[in-house]
Amino acid sequence: MGVFKFSSVDLILVCVGLVFLLLDIGLDMFAVVSFYQEKSYVSLCILVLLLLGSSSLVQAFSLLWYSYEDFKRQTKVENCLSRSQLKLLHMFQLGIYFRHAGVVEMSACSIYSKINDHEGLAVYLSHDLSMLRLIETFSESAPQLVLMLTLILQRGQLDHVTVLKALGSASAIAFSVTMYHRSLRSFLPDKAKQQMISSMVYFLWNLFLISSRLTALALFASVLPCFIFTHFFCSWLVLFFFVWRSKTDFMDSSGGEWLYRATVGLIWYFDWLNVVTGKTRYRTLLYHGYMLADISLLCSLWCWMIITEPPFFEIPLLYAVIAAVIVVAVYILGLLFKMIYYKCYHPNLAKEELKGDATERSQVVGQGPTRMKTFPGDEVDFSISSFRDEDVDDSYVSIPQSMNQIDDSDGGLTDRSGPSPAALSIKRCNKRMRGLAENFYS
Repeated sequence: MGVFKFSSVDLILVCVGLVFLLLDIGLDMFAVVSFYQEKSYVSLCILVLLLLGSSSLVQAFSLLWYSYEDFKRQTKVENCLSRSQLKLLHMFQLGIYFRHAGVVEMSACSIYSKINDHEGLAVYLSHDLSMLRLIETFSESAPQLVLMLTLILQRGQLDHVTVLKALGSASAIAFSVTMYHRSLRSFLPDKAKQQMISSMVYFLWNLFLISSRLTALALFASVLPCFIFTHFFCSWLVLFFFVWRSKTDFMDSSGGEWLYRATVGLIWYFDWLNVVTGKTRYRTLLYHGYMLADISLLCSLWCWMIITEPPFFEIPLLYAVIAAVIVVAVYILGLLFKMIYYKCYHPNLAKEELKGDATERSQVVGQGPTRMKTFPGDEVDFSISSFRDEDVDDSYVSIPQSMNQIDDSDGGLTDRSGPSPAALSIKRCNKRMRGLAENFYS
């Protein structure tokens, strides 16, 4: 298995992510207060429902992943809490923040400490966090942006500043998806050879696709607000059916897998996510064909309602048609960027070529076997590198008392004065994210 690398750039991105997470909480509270002061109680209820629903969904995934690992706490931040306290924090919607703090802790240790295990653990924890952030993006940020755009259109407050704010929010969503992509890149054997331009193309492709999708939903909701819920429920049922037929295998429990499939249906309502092994070309074409037809239908219904029943502000027919065409054209532009990415920058690898291909291995120190205990939530690989005995917990690794005492051919122990054999170091691999990397790269 290749060695996972955690650079100073990754540490900076993790810290920036924590800052934005806290900033997002403040902005959400500001939006709730603003709706209350404006007496927009319907919008207030929708926003609170989105915030609570998204937070509960993310906390549920986080708690399930802890339970799969028997609530093993691997950082100092997490070790401050007992198992019951950790469960209680998740019930109070605070578990994700301790996860993020733990990633920051291990990221800093991986950069400034010489303990080999810190780097693998930092990457392992960051993988789970990137998936949780992706779920939060499409269960909270994307629907919230649709709500804000809908209110802007209904109130006729479309100006340059508002457009820039909307583009900024859409860019933040696309950036979260790009960070998920960067997390998958850690499984590439030659990650360092992957140019930054590939992430830029990935970002632009998602920015165009997501912006077009969210704008079309907002246009439709601005003239037919009640029917947007019907549209979501019917679309989600169709998408959930296809996820179920895909027979995903992401979680370690049947209940968790059904929750994951329902969540993927929610993500697919806004953007595509590879969740199936093997070639997904025809599934992707079918999905984007469906999305393109749906966006065209939503924009057409908006134009029709603008003509027949003008809302609070009137838009000339020509402008309405131009706006609808632009929304559809932006989605097509996103598809072109996606084709460029897959044509020029996407590495196609067999799943055996990805990092983290071992579930459990053993290395021989001299002739004495070395054993490691693994947990359901992770995969562990052994690699030969120098380390200190105190770097590894006895509950994971059993090694001889003295590295200079090695089994002789007749079964005895001999004390050899030569250099000690290379010792064992732990490299963790997140099997959940590795499965998603297999879906994306193979």
